[in-house]
Amino acid sequence: MQQRQLGSFTVSAIGLGCMNICHAYGAPVSEAQAERLLLAALDQGVTHFDTAALYGFGASETLVGKALSKHRSQFTLASKCGMQGVDVAGDGKLVRVIDGRPATLRATCEAALKRLRTDVIDLYYLHRWDKQVPIEDSVGALSDLVRAGKIQTIGLSEVSAATLRKAHAVHPITAVQTEYSLWTRNPEIAVLDACRELGTAFVAFSPVARGFLCGPIDVSTLDPKDIRRGMPRFSPENHAANLKLLPPYMAIADEVGCTPAQLAIAWLLHQGEHILPIPGTAREDHLKDNLGASDVKLDAATLVKLDALINQQTVSGNRYNDQSNREVDTEVFA
Repeated sequence: MQQRQLGSFTVSAIGLGCMNICHAYGAPVSEAQAERLLLAALDQGVTHFDTAALYGFGASETLVGKALSKHRSQFTLASKCGMQGVDVAGDGKLVRVIDGRPATLRATCEAALKRLRTDVIDLYYLHRWDKQVPIEDSVGALSDLVRAGKIQTIGLSEVSAATLRKAHAVHPITAVQTEYSLWTRNPEIAVLDACRELGTAFVAFSPVARGFLCGPIDVSTLDPKDIRRGMPRFSPENHAANLKLLPPYMAIADEVGCTPAQLAIAWLLHQGEHILPIPGTAREDHLKDNLGASDVKLDAATLVKLDALINQQTVSGNRYNDQSNREVDTEVFA
């Protein structure tokens, strides 16, 4: 496994996103299956595990803590605050809430430390910028957690270059995490350059395009609660148009001699040494497939073909619906 820098941490070039084991893509896997997956990832050289208070409303952090706390010295642990489940109506039902107030961030961190069974979180992200709270206030609260020894470093998720610079002026930002893949190029507008300028790592989630770049998906067979059902790119019209990109894409994977998922992740690894993909999965065979991308070498001609085939102009549909777009702070193409 290649190694890359995540701030002061040396980690596997490919990490593991820990959302899929309990959240977003249908029914969660069993606790035993999740534990096997996490331990398999560690055994296969993954040293960067990424979770969040939001994922399963604490379930992902709990699973990571149970499975990996005995091996805490062997990996870099990242989690997120600022977006979590809250019992708003007082009826026991949790709903997703974005809340970047300092008191909330402190409380979320304390709860995360207990679930993760650790004394310190290596990299703690603001999952979303709460636009009702100045970014300087939220980052200031996180810097207090650094001084208190609760977290080691600070990250931001789904923010613009301008917001990154404002935050970095308060406290060094170790990483920015945003969706980035062949079919989501928004970071190329400004954030990637800002990260290079500031010495901030860029952590790319959804590197295989919500599974699209792994092969054809029949949306009608997805679980009713699968988040892709509400994403514009998977609507019938857009999905039909996007499926036309897959045959030439699969042909390139055949030419390279790798799987489609490996091609997508390898493309990301070739975009810069400061880029760290974190594909998520709940299956051990997919985990092994994803990690194999570390060995895939792409020549300049192949990179040119991929860039021309799948990009912001050839993909149909927005990556998020209107509500989700309002919640993020990332730049968008005109």
